[in-house]
Amino acid sequence: MYATLGRRLPVGAEPLPEGGANFRVWAPQARIVEVVLDDPDDTASELKPEGGGYFSATIATARPGSLYRYRLDRGDRYPDPASRFQPEGPHGPSRVVDPSTFTWTDARWRGRPLRGQVIYEMHIGTFTREGTWAAATRQLPELARAGLTVLEVMPVAEFPGRFGWGYDGVNLFAPTRLYGEPDDFRRFVDGAHAVGLAVILDVVYNHLGPDGNYLPAFAPQYFTDRYQNEWGRPINFDGEASGPVRELFVANAGYWIDEFHLDGLRLDATQQIFDASPEHILAAIGQRVREAGGERTTLLVAENEPQDVRLVRPRDAGGYALDALWNDDYHHSAMVALTGRREGYYSDHAGTPQEFISAVKHGFLFQGQRYAWQRQRRGTPALGMPPETFVTFLQNHDQVANSGRGLRCHAQSSPGRFRALTALLLLGPGTPMLFQGQEFAASAPFVYFADHSASLATAVREGRAKFLQQFPSTATPEMAACLLDPAAPDTFARCKLDLGERERHAETYALHRDLLALRRTDAAFAAQRAGAVDGAVLGAEAFVLRFFGDGGDDRLLLVNLGVDLALPHAPEPLLAPPPAARWRVRLSTEDPRYGGCGTPPIEGDMGWFLPGHAAVVLAAHRQDDARHR
Repeated sequence: MYATLGRRLPVGAEPLPEGGANFRVWAPQARIVEVVLDDPDDTASELKPEGGGYFSATIATARPGSLYRYRLDRGDRYPDPASRFQPEGPHGPSRVVDPSTFTWTDARWRGRPLRGQVIYEMHIGTFTREGTWAAATRQLPELARAGLTVLEVMPVAEFPGRFGWGYDGVNLFAPTRLYGEPDDFRRFVDGAHAVGLAVILDVVYNHLGPDGNYLPAFAPQYFTDRYQNEWGRPINFDGEASGPVRELFVANAGYWIDEFHLDGLRLDATQQIFDASPEHILAAIGQRVREAGGERTTLLVAENEPQDVRLVRPRDAGGYALDALWNDDYHHSAMVALTGRREGYYSDHAGTPQEFISAVKHGFLFQGQRYAWQRQRRGTPALGMPPETFVTFLQNHDQVANSGRGLRCHAQSSPGRFRALTALLLLGPGTPMLFQGQEFAASAPFVYFADHSASLATAVREGRAKFLQQFPSTATPEMAACLLDPAAPDTFARCKLDLGERERHAETYALHRDLLALRRTDAAFAAQRAGAVDGAVLGAEAFVLRFFGDGGDDRLLLVNLGVDLALPHAPEPLLAPPPAARWRVRLSTEDPRYGGCGTPPIEGDMGWFLPGHAAVVLAAHRQDDARHR
């Protein structure tokens, strides 16, 4: 409907080509709504009611850069629910922004399809020492050279304080002032496209933060008490007067694609988005993102703890037509294998060879079986889903922070195990994701940090400590004393990456670069074809994956997370080479250039030998093929 009014968004301030700006807001319980410009005279202009709770007017004296608030019924003043920028934070005035003044250079950019991508999750505030869009932009060429292809930026919707993760955002349309101006964000995306990187944004549509959320002042109908939400009041997507609410959130999804040229969205905790409407809000969001992308390929990735594949099934099959889901099962198995800890929500995973084989072949491990930790069934049938549908990872922002001290997984395991599971992650048929700094074994921790007011900071600190008590290893008094205060500036500072570690940790960085290059250039690994990988258990902690290539151009990935394993007899068909071919080592995580100690012969007259805490890639080569002599 709002498009018929000549507007880009249903509400908010939009500058006009002929001068002035049009203001529109939904405030169904207000009788009088005014725009008050932040000028010496506090110029107030009354908006005209449209019906349906909307008010609008064109203000001739407003222009790009003007600061303003809405005043309701001659009372308090509030920032715009659709503010495009909050230069003084969520409690300050909103700024009129003209998105058309930015000069884009990415007209030929067409986005990236899901297959073949490698995701890199990043938090702009800690990715560089400066913590700005400008500083992150300078690092884009190096990220591309490393072999990454899709940047997943943690939430940037304006939130209170000097630092935070971004999941307590309150101004959905306003990129936070902490990282720079809106055009700095646009410049980051434009620069990413210039070096071949797609950018998707993590958005939070399941709740708003507790501090600076003024939506209820305009319309209590933005929220509902019909559902229970883990983090705050649920959004009203299906109750009385939910139409304008749905319109706002759907418009927000399209806004990021349209005005910032983003390549898609990562949808946070979709299990906490409740909607019994005939068209689920997630389906509507997905459709709007596709429309906004036009000829550009867009990506929609969801976090969904119950592992509901309805989100990625086609609309004609009753799905929401998103592209991919985070695979927590894969992470949990990997962390148990890396650390040996089976506690809390890791308790249903054992990190065994069969778990990895099943995850590689079928995606989720729990597809409707009983999940003891939750005392109920978990997951939905996902057999036959394309492998790239499942986003696999060893680390993400939540999981690193949930270690208590925020330790990266390389710091909780042996170097060999970390290298071996890195090879499995980056060569497997899923869509791999790295968390910032993982590629060079960053020493910086990543813990929860949020700069809230004193009373709220106390509640957050106590809530965080209580959450971590599900893990017996972090529930001890000794460990409680080690937990960093989320509200302390030093906690935030500790989490900033030292990008100089790319050189100082060159062995780890080389391993990641080489594995990503192998994934990209080797047809057997790049294919990501359903059914093109099989696996077998070879020992208590050892297994083999066989990637079937065209014409017998197969690959083996041998992974041994235990001690050295000698197999004088190998009655396993997957180990047999293709006709007239032999296996040759293509890559070993025990290569000294990656920090290893060298790799003895894998196959010989005495059988097979799998070095402990290692992964080895074998390529089939024909003995009569001159290319391999």
